[in-house]
Amino acid sequence: MIKPTLFAAVFVSSVAVAAPPLNYDIYVRGAFNGWGTDNVLAYQGNGVYQVDILVSPGNHAFKVGSRDWAAEWVANPAASVTVKPGAAYPLATEAGPEDYLFTKQTATFRFRVDVSDPKHPVLTVAKLDTPAAAPARDPHAGAGATAALTFPTWDGKEETARFSVRDPQAPLRSYAQSTTQQLRDPGPQSTTYDEDASLPQVRSGNLAFDALFALAGHEMKLDSVQEIRDGNYNGGAAIPCDCFETGEKWHYVWTRDLSYAADLGLAMLDPQRVRNSLLFKLSGWRAGVAKAPHVAGTPDGLQVVQDTGSGGSWPVSTDRVTWAFAAEDILETLPADERAAFAAQAFKALSNTIENDRIAAFDGATGLYTGEESFLDWRDQTYAKWITDDIASMASSKTLSTNVGHYKALTVAATLAREHGDKARAARYDGWARDLKRAINARLWLDDAGMYSSLTAAHFDGAPLHKFDWLGQALAIVTGVADGARAKRILASYPHGPMGAPVIWPQQQDMPVYHNRAMWPFVTAYGLRAAIVGRNVAVADAAYDALMRGAALNLSNMENLEWLSGQPLLLDEAHPNLIGPVINSKRQLWSVGAYLGMVIRDVFGVSTTRDGIDVQPFVTAKLRGGVFAGGDGIALYNLRLQGHALDVKLVLPPVPPAGTSGYYAVKQILVDGKPAGSNIPWRALGAHSAIEVRLGDLVAGDTSIHRVNADPYEEAPSVFGPREPRIDGLARARGRTTLTITPADAQAGITYNVYRDGKLVAANVPSGAWTDAAGSAAACYAVEAQYAASGNRSHHSVPRCVDGGVAIAATDARVDANVAIAPANARFAEPHFANWGQPADRFTVRDVRVPAGGRYAVQVRYHNGANQVNLGISGGVKWLALKDTSGRIVAQGVVQLPHARIDKANTPTVYSTPLAARLKANMPYRIELSDFYNMSYLDSNRSFSAAGGTDGQSNRFDIYGVRVLAIDGTEP
Repeated sequence: MIKPTLFAAVFVSSVAVAAPPLNYDIYVRGAFNGWGTDNVLAYQGNGVYQVDILVSPGNHAFKVGSRDWAAEWVANPAASVTVKPGAAYPLATEAGPEDYLFTKQTATFRFRVDVSDPKHPVLTVAKLDTPAAAPARDPHAGAGATAALTFPTWDGKEETARFSVRDPQAPLRSYAQSTTQQLRDPGPQSTTYDEDASLPQVRSGNLAFDALFALAGHEMKLDSVQEIRDGNYNGGAAIPCDCFETGEKWHYVWTRDLSYAADLGLAMLDPQRVRNSLLFKLSGWRAGVAKAPHVAGTPDGLQVVQDTGSGGSWPVSTDRVTWAFAAEDILETLPADERAAFAAQAFKALSNTIENDRIAAFDGATGLYTGEESFLDWRDQTYAKWITDDIASMASSKTLSTNVGHYKALTVAATLAREHGDKARAARYDGWARDLKRAINARLWLDDAGMYSSLTAAHFDGAPLHKFDWLGQALAIVTGVADGARAKRILASYPHGPMGAPVIWPQQQDMPVYHNRAMWPFVTAYGLRAAIVGRNVAVADAAYDALMRGAALNLSNMENLEWLSGQPLLLDEAHPNLIGPVINSKRQLWSVGAYLGMVIRDVFGVSTTRDGIDVQPFVTAKLRGGVFAGGDGIALYNLRLQGHALDVKLVLPPVPPAGTSGYYAVKQILVDGKPAGSNIPWRALGAHSAIEVRLGDLVAGDTSIHRVNADPYEEAPSVFGPREPRIDGLARARGRTTLTITPADAQAGITYNVYRDGKLVAANVPSGAWTDAAGSAAACYAVEAQYAASGNRSHHSVPRCVDGGVAIAATDARVDANVAIAPANARFAEPHFANWGQPADRFTVRDVRVPAGGRYAVQVRYHNGANQVNLGISGGVKWLALKDTSGRIVAQGVVQLPHARIDKANTPTVYSTPLAARLKANMPYRIELSDFYNMSYLDSNRSFSAAGGTDGQSNRFDIYGVRVLAIDGTEP
């Protein structure tokens, strides 16, 4: 299930009725209510359930489902249906793609489900007349002080945010904020909030700047909860946890969301709550799980949880290691008496995570870790269109952001190993980190682009793609993976629109706004941090502007915004399937952390170290001449760190002339009136200390920035990449290979690049036949499309290999398994070993021979229908060994068998990730498949509602056979 969007108000009539036909509650769950359970269908009698929901403009995905998703009803289990008001839709009582409701105006819709026949429910949706709202009261009436921020819009207009306070001299202010911009969710165009005595306050001489900081603190408090919930866990019931929930529409804790939010700002302000949340994302083995022979780590299995997701979670996705970003911050901010216990847990969990990721997700041939892009986890949005039919190809690719996450995990674990006296492990993790940094720079850096590739192509290709993401670039800079020269080029090269930097570049056609065509505040905040490292004033100013604009005009720190317009919803009536952001939440946790960190860590320059604090403010000339023009200083009061209450004041130089660029150097730092350096140890701070930072000369800095623009309603080649082409024909004759390049569409101005074994061998060729005179009989090919004018490129095509491979079906006499073979039927076209994969199950293939010696890839042909391709924790993760006649292991390792597309009529088979091996001609080999583990083996998932949860671990799938494919020269 994709994540939620809009708020919905509910109006339900109460009528005395007979007993309902269902013995459980049923809900309308969708993008207008956070996929939650706010909208229960109330029984009206005569088999009819009903609920009225206020829905804001958009094209909203939804389903009818029970609290625990055990019941899931959709109009068509094979394809999404756009529901028209007034029409009747029989519902299939099984899982399937979301249905959609489109509305161009905020309106109330009545959802009625007739369950007279519980096996054949029928849905109707009717639009109701919505009463006119009462005239809004002026939220600024009677204010003692007011301020306004005005922002230009993409279409030549202006939007204004106004701020007011009744008593500007009060120690703790109460603010009102209003906006002229149409908000994402139905509701008033204003809000109020108070400063909190437990949090710092800002006094800058600019009421709007002070207010926006207070807004972020207020939203941090709203995200601070005593219980969390998610419909997929604990039957949807609350789970006690003094944690941070993820946002107004997200009432759970997710590993990456929490970790980035904590790293950006929350760890400094509430380390105990961050610690609690981090510990919630650790788990050991569930009861009854026996550790498989090749699994590493301590007997309890304590490790970081990879959340539900693509192909059934880990190791298709491996960015659980981002946990280390937050853990490092907590180790610097927790009081000493609490730190030791957390450090011990963190060391064990990180060590177990690292050791098993090394087994399951490390590719020794490239020196990189496999796994989906961090946070960019909606496959269609950032990967090739064909990837949803081959999730194993996504699992085998390598991505920048996730590999930088592994680098951070290794460096943090090495530090903890030294702290715990484990010199051997410290040396190992230091070495792995050093090698990984070298591999990232060798394998992912694209010198022609001046940036790192976001991801490589799949196995049998492996080339770094000309696809880029701002989070990965920024993390490479802030972690030190990118050296100074590379950092400088990245900051100057990554494209920025008029409202800020998109999270990916270029954008992808035929996809709505979410990760695609979007700007995310937390990613912008990492871009700001990277700009400060690289002293790029233009990129820093763009980030400051974007973060302030987003919070000011939306009355909240939103999840994401359309990148060219800055809108929380771009309503494209002509293309309702492209409307978005399709998902958006107020007070999104990492956006809140981003804003708080922008003020504390970036503007005031305060960050924590193990021994104290570091003070390095980054105030640009644009800030000084803009929001800070009203006085000679700005102050941050009541910043509480390690038992110290700190007041930090920046003494500002005179306002510079208009148009001046640069940032101000630190002239002097005083701690309680005494000179100090930028690194201030805890021992130099009292219970309440005043830090004064006097800024001096203006430093030019770097002003390089790559600006782009386009109409947000057009898929312009200047900001989009082309659709990926196909290889429709591949033939080899007389030592030459001819492939046929088929365009995805008839767009003009596109040429094609050909890759053999992951290397570019032909550029700017036309579509149609292309012949390679140099490739071997074991070569594999892929092609990409490129706009001639902009240079923007597509994803690569599905790779095609010359060798057809040696295929062995499940029915072959050489195949043996401990489960019975299932016959073919209408849905499963071939005989297969059904539901294979219990921990004790075994599968072997003997006498496997290849016709010529060389490098080969061994793959299992399978189908895994345990869940949909975007959901769950039940991706197949097994150990594959290839042995010779003496029993010597020729090759072994983890293979992944992720969730695959489920087709009601005829379920297609797919191939696992490959195991590479060097084989001799006509020699008999033996293939053995045995257990490893997936996330369903962890105790934290015992209450999960789908496969791998309440019914026990699930690492099962259907096996149709194996193939051995010649791949000389490629990286599988």
